[in-house]
Amino acid sequence: MSAALSKAADAITNSFKTAPANGHSNGKVTPHPIDIPKPHLGSAAHTGPKTPADEGLEFFARDLQPGEAPIQVYELHLEEDGGPNKDRGYIRLPPPTTPYVLRLSLEAGTPPCKNGVLKTNFPLEGGSFGREKYYERKLPTDLSKAIQIDLAISAPGAFVYWIEYDPPMFSTETARIKGREGYFNVDPILKIHPRAPILSDKGVPLTVAQGGGKLLSDKTVNLPLDGIAILTVVSKWMGPISNWRTHFTEASQRGYTMLHFTPLQQRGESRSPYSIEDQLAYDRDLFDKPLSSHEGAVKMAGTLKIAREEFGLLSMTDVVLNHTANSCKWLWDHPEAGYSPKNSPHLTPALELDDAIMRLSATLVSRSLPTKVTSQQDVTTLVNALRDDMRALNFWQYYVLDVNGEKSKVKAALAAGKVPQWTGDSLAGKTVLEISQYLTNHGKVENLHAFSSRFCTHVEPSYAASLVKAAFTELKTPEELSEAWGRVVDVLNVPLYAEWEEDTRVALDNVSNRVRYMRLDSDGPKLGEISARTPLVETYFTRLPKNAQTAKHDPTSLSVANNGWIWGADPLQNFALPPSKVYLRREVIVWGDCVKLRFGSGPNDNPWLWAYMKAYVEQLAGSFDGFRMDNCHSTPLHVGTYFLDAARKVNPNLYVCAELFTGSEEMDTVFVSHLGINSLIRESMNAWDPAEMSRLLYRHGVGKPIGSMDGACLTSKDELPNPTGHGAPRPCLITPLHGSAPHALLYDVTHDNETPLHKRSAEDALSTGGLVTFAWCATGSNKGFDDLYPKLLDLVNEERKYEILTGEEERGISKMKRLLNHLHVEMVLGEYNEGYVHQENDYIVLHRVQHTTQKGYILIAHTAFHKGGKERGWLKPIQLRRTKAKFIAGAAINVTSYDDISSKTTLLGLPSKLEELPPVEPVEGTDAAGPYSEIRVPDYFPPGSVMVFETQIHGLDSSLDEVCKEGVDAAFTDLDLVDLNVVLYRADGEERDATDGHGTYDVPGLGPNVYCGLEGWMTALRQIMQYNDLGHPLCAHLRGGTWALDWIVNRLVNQQTTFPKLRGPAAWLNERFEKIKASVPDFLRPKYFAIVIYEAYKGARRAVMELCSDFVVSGHSFTQDLALVSVQMHGLVKSASLDPAKPVPSLAAGLPHFSSSWARCWGRDVFISLRGLFLTTGNFEAARAHILAFCSTLKHGLIPNLLDSIRNPRYNSRDSPWWMLQNIQDYVLSAPDGVAILAESVPRRFPADDTWVSWNDPRAYAYSSTVAEVIQEILQRHADGIHFREYNAGPNLDMQMTDAGFNIDIYVDWKSGIIFGGNKHNCGTWMDKMGESYKAGNKGHPGTPRDGAPVEITGLLASTLRWLDQLSSKKAFPYKGVEAEIDGKRRLVTYKEWHSLLMESFEYNYYVPLDPKEDVKYNCKTALVNRRGIYKDVHGSGPGREWSDYQLRPNFPIAMTVAPELFDEKHALEALMLADRVLKGPLGMKTLDPSDQQYRGDYDNSNDGTDFSVAKGLNYHNGPEWMWPMGYFLRAYLYFDTKAGSGQNDANETLQYLLTSLLPARRHIRSAPWAGLPELTNRNGAYCHDACPTQAWSASTLLDFLEDVHNISRANL
Repeated sequence: MSAALSKAADAITNSFKTAPANGHSNGKVTPHPIDIPKPHLGSAAHTGPKTPADEGLEFFARDLQPGEAPIQVYELHLEEDGGPNKDRGYIRLPPPTTPYVLRLSLEAGTPPCKNGVLKTNFPLEGGSFGREKYYERKLPTDLSKAIQIDLAISAPGAFVYWIEYDPPMFSTETARIKGREGYFNVDPILKIHPRAPILSDKGVPLTVAQGGGKLLSDKTVNLPLDGIAILTVVSKWMGPISNWRTHFTEASQRGYTMLHFTPLQQRGESRSPYSIEDQLAYDRDLFDKPLSSHEGAVKMAGTLKIAREEFGLLSMTDVVLNHTANSCKWLWDHPEAGYSPKNSPHLTPALELDDAIMRLSATLVSRSLPTKVTSQQDVTTLVNALRDDMRALNFWQYYVLDVNGEKSKVKAALAAGKVPQWTGDSLAGKTVLEISQYLTNHGKVENLHAFSSRFCTHVEPSYAASLVKAAFTELKTPEELSEAWGRVVDVLNVPLYAEWEEDTRVALDNVSNRVRYMRLDSDGPKLGEISARTPLVETYFTRLPKNAQTAKHDPTSLSVANNGWIWGADPLQNFALPPSKVYLRREVIVWGDCVKLRFGSGPNDNPWLWAYMKAYVEQLAGSFDGFRMDNCHSTPLHVGTYFLDAARKVNPNLYVCAELFTGSEEMDTVFVSHLGINSLIRESMNAWDPAEMSRLLYRHGVGKPIGSMDGACLTSKDELPNPTGHGAPRPCLITPLHGSAPHALLYDVTHDNETPLHKRSAEDALSTGGLVTFAWCATGSNKGFDDLYPKLLDLVNEERKYEILTGEEERGISKMKRLLNHLHVEMVLGEYNEGYVHQENDYIVLHRVQHTTQKGYILIAHTAFHKGGKERGWLKPIQLRRTKAKFIAGAAINVTSYDDISSKTTLLGLPSKLEELPPVEPVEGTDAAGPYSEIRVPDYFPPGSVMVFETQIHGLDSSLDEVCKEGVDAAFTDLDLVDLNVVLYRADGEERDATDGHGTYDVPGLGPNVYCGLEGWMTALRQIMQYNDLGHPLCAHLRGGTWALDWIVNRLVNQQTTFPKLRGPAAWLNERFEKIKASVPDFLRPKYFAIVIYEAYKGARRAVMELCSDFVVSGHSFTQDLALVSVQMHGLVKSASLDPAKPVPSLAAGLPHFSSSWARCWGRDVFISLRGLFLTTGNFEAARAHILAFCSTLKHGLIPNLLDSIRNPRYNSRDSPWWMLQNIQDYVLSAPDGVAILAESVPRRFPADDTWVSWNDPRAYAYSSTVAEVIQEILQRHADGIHFREYNAGPNLDMQMTDAGFNIDIYVDWKSGIIFGGNKHNCGTWMDKMGESYKAGNKGHPGTPRDGAPVEITGLLASTLRWLDQLSSKKAFPYKGVEAEIDGKRRLVTYKEWHSLLMESFEYNYYVPLDPKEDVKYNCKTALVNRRGIYKDVHGSGPGREWSDYQLRPNFPIAMTVAPELFDEKHALEALMLADRVLKGPLGMKTLDPSDQQYRGDYDNSNDGTDFSVAKGLNYHNGPEWMWPMGYFLRAYLYFDTKAGSGQNDANETLQYLLTSLLPARRHIRSAPWAGLPELTNRNGAYCHDACPTQAWSASTLLDFLEDVHNISRANL
């Protein structure tokens, strides 16, 4: 016994020294005084003995020791609402033999960041655990950083946590939000003396005499739960504890590490171990002489210490909390401990029914009824007699209202004039049915379903009198009204009578079924004669005797309900409490010798019982290493947690297991997580065939699959900030957690279930027992299984004793079980945690492997589910690639007779012989895939046989895992961002363009990767690595050959001419892949492929981050994922370039639709995307290249939308030049020496007169302009007016557009300063969908012409003018304004003057006031207004379409973001709040107000129907939700809310609200195969199959917003 356990045992036993023998004094029990914990919240400062939690804090507080291993960190990612997802709600953590850290992680900016607080009953500040003692830790408030909460784990136990935080802005909730609870259970530390190896150095099993499995008592090891090998024994079959050493010897030699004892307390009159009469005294039969309860406890503790210290056996016993023996004497003093009609009145009719059954049983002879059941007719006769008795007892009176009594009481109330005024609903004219329904619905029928007494159900008379007066206004006299009330009561009673009849039917059916099973069925006990002593069915109640001791109690308290179980019951509901009627309906499968204990809702409800049972569990915890929770699923959770907490205070490392029958794994997890159950008992004998057996083994016993990836791939190295908040950081290993399944304790068969001979065959014991020992979990058996007992023993009546064996006999299976049990423990201690199970016909093969050394053991079992078979059966030869195999042992069991040969005194197994099989030599060979070993089943291998082989992979470097990871950063460090585009991404179209035809890799059964680069492989590998999904098609493909490895390397090698820096990654990958091909067997190839690819992927990501801005590098994962889209979109293809003469890198608008050729690079898309993708990420060179390239294309004062490598640019975009000017402004303000770009010279693609010439015409690039001159030219050309017809206008240029659409007209209204342009036949802004359907008649009709002055162009113009005025005033720009003809005179209009015109006119022309009365103050046509408080989408739409000005669209926030000075702050915020409610979708912004008649929310470009509005996707911008406007909306909202809204005083309030809008985008980019954000979605975020799955501007504008957040957060720090 450990020192802690010894002290605990002494403390418990000393507390009873004052008690007389058996803990009784005159029938009264003297228990421990009870200590009821009180809820506590706050500081855990404490004094007293040092606790494990204190020791953990001290461990982290001390200095790092030389050579100390890195700290293990288990990281649990919480959901955005602060709780774990369903799969991660329960986490099982390993024993804290060395303290480690549980890290709870939250994404930055999620709702819990709003004054979030972690609350947990884990002792964060040291001290002892208290279930209701909660500790708090405030969450950091930096919205740009992920939140990490580190808990120093040093103590076992069951803990809960959750996060509380403030509700979001505008929430109607005022109370703080409590996130979902999560649970983590920490396994106990079990220490045990190890055993010597069971095999010799040559792999030969060693006998006891040879020292095999010898206890090494001078050493101690920590035994993981998977190393537990339990043998269940029944104490009364062992004899007195003075004889137990022989049993310990037998169990230890058989390789068991723990003994499970059925309850050892004093048994009740039934003699069942589970019917305990005295919980505080051990059974008197255990001792050679009478002992007091204290003496017995000391004797037992000493005996268990001998088992532990001398035999290496831990001990476990059942804890029975639900019931006590029916003969329990302390019930005489404390009948309140049971459920009786006194404290549970609803049981009254159930007791009356039980009494009736008892009376019937006692009077059968006098009533000439059968006393012995021999036929179904006898059953029917007896049940009919009971039916008659029940009818005579008028049980219906417990259900219904007394009609006559109700009438009398109402009549008396009416006559007395004590009738209150009716205040309820009007009931006049209602039918009696409607009135009865009213009463029921309003809860006015009192004691409904109470069953506490006859006619207890009633309606309060004065209320009933008031009701009938209000309902029956035509009646006047009390007699008439009371009769009317009687009719109402009759209707009320109708369903109650029906309920009584149904309950009676069910009760009689259940009695009938029970009688038939107990007395007639062949598989039942076939009880004999019925009498008062052996009644018809088991009694549901124990009647306490009437004596001097019980006389002080109310007689109704002396009949207490017996315990039992119910088919399909809800385990969280106590079936003894109302509204349950299971006792009345006879639905309980009752245990007549067990009284159900009534704990109530807490210790205050029944103090004596809680104190007494607490003393019981504390005594056991002081002596035993583990508990088996008996009937756990029927133990109320609050009861189980209370007593287990008490036990763990005595023994913190208490192991707890249970057998649950909850009906669902989800409910199992509820019990496991709340109670801290360490293992759930599973039983292999529940399998009905080999396939189900293999499923059980796979589910509970494989561990990780051979070749698992999660540990090798997902564990990462890092620095751990000290979890105490003090001291230096430490090296750590971080392992992500993905949730846990309850740990299994897999029995071959439990002590209370049928034997193999009964359920399958006796021979199957060997095969099933062998398979169980190879399971990666705790294992269990019982002595009868190992010794081949022919039948299940009767715990109550069996009195014979066990036969003592050595474990090396030739009969039974114990000799083979000895070898396998020892191997099981050795494999667990040696971390053979990878497994593979294969089932074929009647064979099951289980292979265990040590994941580092790749040494293993393989068990081949020929199951024997059916009796009588002797055939060898068929199993394909087992081929083990690059693996040597060596025979260890094999055996078959020959059962010579199936008769029970037990003597009158001794329990014996079936006569049998364990036959050792001759060695089987594996066949070695070589084929095209390399060397292999092949195991073939010998000719003699009958059902039940097993063979064990040792395996070892040859030629595999044990350090290959690390070799595959090392040097990755050096291999990728020299790459630039375009190189990294090749390494990480490249869609199929890009790759084919760049390589003249080579596309993405096509995985058989899976399809083509979305990218050629590493991200393409990661799409599948993320799933595979996290879940060890080795059945994935990619894994099958990798096992089949090395094609993928060769393709990856060759792809990079073949592009080294264009990208010479790819030599580094190509060489790194090739070196590792060659090692894999040379030494790794095919079944491990997926693992090593994943290691290499994932390391390369992480290395490439790090290389990207090295080239990014501080905003990205220091940002959270979402920021970095978005930043990677800049690499994804910016690459080199041959057919699209920024230089017509040669390929240079360019920005794709989206993938895969815009991957190459003329469709790749668009002026508008580039400059909406440039700020976020290039400037915020720090890629200023790419930004500069795109600015200069587009400046060179200036023509007509415009830049092209379609660039087409500057060879055939198209000039039809009115907004593109303004987006470019905005980006030049952004570049100047953010790039190092950004202003220098203004002076850079740009060769001009077209002559100054705008003549169209080909790119290689001598007139092309004949002159140059500076960027400043280009800027000025754009403004001047607009000031002069732009009027031209597109070059090559007609079907060759655009086959959809009508002729008038090619005419481009743009001009300035110098009264307002606003730029107007376009016509109804073209669409010159981003909303540029042109109709294409002949059938629907929309061909040539723009979906959204937006002619006039689109609001975003006005904003972009104002932004440019403001900026140029600032530059000009500082002499940093060579111009002051533009020349314009105003009122017939040409004059200089300065940038400031132009800007002032916009300032003066903007609100007047664009704002639509909330109050119609104010329309006169604005340029607002009241009749056209659809929604108020908005900003027009366009000002000055063409004739006949003036209504389109007033459409609510998401474009006005663009103007707000770039030119906030144009807006009235109050108006702006109101409009944004409206857009928040109306336009904001899950991912993007609705492109049109849903209340608009044009709104069509779903885009389908393939629709060629007849609906004009949607055919061929005409509604592209009339409802579908686009991603990119979201960023501008968020930026605008942030600006104006901090100016005029809730964020004025605290910007974090606004930030936290807005960041919640990005939660769907976070989820999407993390899970999307394209690793980006889509172009658009259909209504409410629905998937749109025509949208680009990753779009440049979708990511870009969110980066813009996140940079604003970053800057504000930094300013607030």
